[in-house]
Amino acid sequence: MEFGQNPVDLVKYASSILRATAERIIENMELYLQAVGKYIDTILISGTDFGAQHGEIFNPQTVKELHCPNYKLINDYVHKHSDVKTMFHSCGSIFNIIDGFIEAGVDILNPIHTNAYHMDPAELKHRFGDRIVFWGGGIETQTVLPHGSREEVVEQVTERLRIFGKGGGFVFSPVHNIQYGVPPRNVEAMIETVVNFREYACV
Repeated sequence: MEFGQNPVDLVKYASSILRATAERIIENMELYLQAVGKYIDTILISGTDFGAQHGEIFNPQTVKELHCPNYKLINDYVHKHSDVKTMFHSCGSIFNIIDGFIEAGVDILNPIHTNAYHMDPAELKHRFGDRIVFWGGGIETQTVLPHGSREEVVEQVTERLRIFGKGGGFVFSPVHNIQYGVPPRNVEAMIETVVNFREYACV
């Protein structure tokens, strides 16, 4: 049987590639932290999107077995050699992968794609809010921010601050980048609501 036809061989090959990649990242991380480690608070470790609108792109168990051990190597190195917090970016529906990220030592998750499948803000906060920081999810950039009224913007931002902000562990930002065509009044309403919100400091 030629290499590549046996699933076991493919898994071993993928594992070796991911481990080699992690080891090279750690080598670069050593130099990076020496240069700027004392000047930064967070560092983006991964920008890989593991989710789509309707579910995870990869089998969650595959991610936990192949990717997370290598992410743990990187996160452990950063935590051992600095006070920097590690951030992971992943769009889409990743509910079933978040536990794996936490076990791998991820401190911060971004962008919290709340209008994707199985990404309900209240459930995310309940299940993971005491173990990881949510950076994002403050307002949906596919629906309310570009298409909602000013009142709807204020309502959703307030709701998200109350959900994600309870007990701390939340950095407000929209779900994703603000795209062309978003009414300036809605951006203003979002910012004003965050500035005027006072409950976060009290919960």
